[in-house]
Amino acid sequence: MDHNISLENDIFKHIPLEQHVAIQQYFIYKTYKKAAFIIKPNDLVKDLYWIQSGLVKLSYEDENCREHILSFAFEDWWETDFSAFYHQTRSKLYLQCLEPTALYSLSYADYQRIVQQYSLSNYFLQKSINGHIANQHRILSLLTDSPKSRYELFISSYPALVQRISKTVLAQYLGVSRETLSRIYK
Repeated sequence: MDHNISLENDIFKHIPLEQHVAIQQYFIYKTYKKAAFIIKPNDLVKDLYWIQSGLVKLSYEDENCREHILSFAFEDWWETDFSAFYHQTRSKLYLQCLEPTALYSLSYADYQRIVQQYSLSNYFLQKSINGHIANQHRILSLLTDSPKSRYELFISSYPALVQRISKTVLAQYLGVSRETLSRIYK
C-alpha cells in the first residue's frame, strides 16, 4: 500500500506488525473528484470507506427534493450508509465528495474476515460507539438548541471543517436557512 501512511496509523496500530502486509490485501485504494457520488440511493452498499484525504457528506433527499445532511467525514474517518452496509441492502442515502477524495474501501465480506482473523472487533466497536455518541449529541442539539447554539457547537467541535465547507452546506447540516446562518455568522 503506497498510500496508507494514515491507515497504518489508524487501524494497523491495533494489530501486530507481522500482520500488516496480510491485512493490506483487503483494502482497495480509490480516488474521486469533487462532487462525485460514492453512493447513491438504491445502490447496493457493499463497502465501508476509510477517508485518507478529502471530505464527504452523507445525506438524504426527502420527497420534496430537500437535502438533509446527516454527517461529514474527513481524514481518518470511516463512512458509508451503515444500515445498508451491515444489512447488505440498498441505500437510501447519498455519499458525495465535497473535495477531491482519496479513500480505502473495504467490502462487507472482507470487513467480516478482518474483524475475525485479526481481532479487530474492539477497534470497530469503539469507532461505532464514538459515532453513535456523536449522532446522539447532534440529534439532541437539533431538538433543543437554537440555531446559534448549533452553529457554535459545530465550530467548536470542528474548527478546521468550517473553512472547508460552503455556508450553504453548513446551513443544510445545521437545519437552518442560508439567510439564518448569515445572520448568525456576522
